[in-house]
Amino acid sequence: MALSVSMGTSRVAQIKGVEVCGKTGTSENPHGKDHSVFYAFAPRENPKIAIAVFIENGGWGGSYAAPIASLLVERYLKGEIDPSRLWIEEKMLQVNLLATGN
Repeated sequence: MALSVSMGTSRVAQIKGVEVCGKTGTSENPHGKDHSVFYAFAPRENPKIAIAVFIENGGWGGSYAAPIASLLVERYLKGEIDPSRLWIEEKMLQVNLLATGN
């Protein structure tokens, strides 16, 4: 799970100074766009938080669930979002998953 975040499909979940372990997933949806899934815990040694994020109609896990989970983990562990990652927060706040085509 650490490798998924450091060099795999969930690289967007990297947090400076925190070894995040996670796994992306896609849950098939027979009624529309697939759902975005991400499970994680951090830090790798002596974890302080575990999280599961499921975003309806979000597509691949790395598209929405992983970035949202990483923002929640970062805010929980550090109390704030690193300024270099504020673009992720802004992107997640602006997305409308009810709209067609995201």
